[in-house]
Amino acid sequence: MTSMIKTGMLMAAMTAVFMVAGGAIGGSRGMFFAFIIALAMNFFAYWNSDKMVLKMSGAQEASQAEAPELYAMVAKLASRAELPMPKVYIMHKETPNAFATGRNPEHAAVAVTTGLMNILKNDELEGVLAHELAHVKNRDILISTVAATMAGAISTMASMAQWAMIFGGGRSNDDNGGGGGMIGNIAMMLLAPLAASLIQMAISRSREYQADATGAAICGKPQSLASALQQLERFNKQLPMNVNPATAQMYIVNPLSGGRMANLFSTHPPMEERIKRLAALTLAQSK
Repeated sequence: MTSMIKTGMLMAAMTAVFMVAGGAIGGSRGMFFAFIIALAMNFFAYWNSDKMVLKMSGAQEASQAEAPELYAMVAKLASRAELPMPKVYIMHKETPNAFATGRNPEHAAVAVTTGLMNILKNDELEGVLAHELAHVKNRDILISTVAATMAGAISTMASMAQWAMIFGGGRSNDDNGGGGGMIGNIAMMLLAPLAASLIQMAISRSREYQADATGAAICGKPQSLASALQQLERFNKQLPMNVNPATAQMYIVNPLSGGRMANLFSTHPPMEERIKRLAALTLAQSK
């Protein structure tokens, strides 16, 4: 199953959870209000998420004069990927890591830490930058934003239902066909946000695999990306970054736990599997 097909199926599952949760918690009115909330959250995130993420990360924009080598490398890879030149940002942090953001290729940004530039060889740094440009090319930022806001809307619905039950004694079973009783509503309040979070994490893992493959094609050196990922994994285990947990999924490797969480609850796929897939691309390239 390709990553694109898997992502489509996961997005469909997220939509199903969203509709079922809205119906069970608030009937047809609940579904309507949940839909309005999701639209508002998506609209805000679409226009503002890049600015928020860059501000939260402490990234500072770097001009061509300030970071000529980095700027030239991004420009070369963007040209290979047939993308507009993104803005380049630098985070003054020792831990090596990177992320991309922006609502579309015309408004994209790539951010790297000083630690990343210090420890990687040029070909490895190219691999990381190509991975981030792959996220831009595949419009992963938009996909992850939609998934995140839908998960947030589901959590909001559950919270609203909780307060409604506290102050209103619960919703009657005959409210426009929604129902299942108080026990069903309580179960939905607990399970819907969990299911949405698990699907959101699965979408993030699927997009990372796809970005690895696309990034390897852009830079032409799958083994260089694999080598960079191994080093980043090791450094982030030893020195996790202090970042907002909501932004952790955007980084090329998990900046928080360094892989200590179970795979089911991780926003990043297992590093061993990522390396294995890149090794297969290297082998296919050599034939």
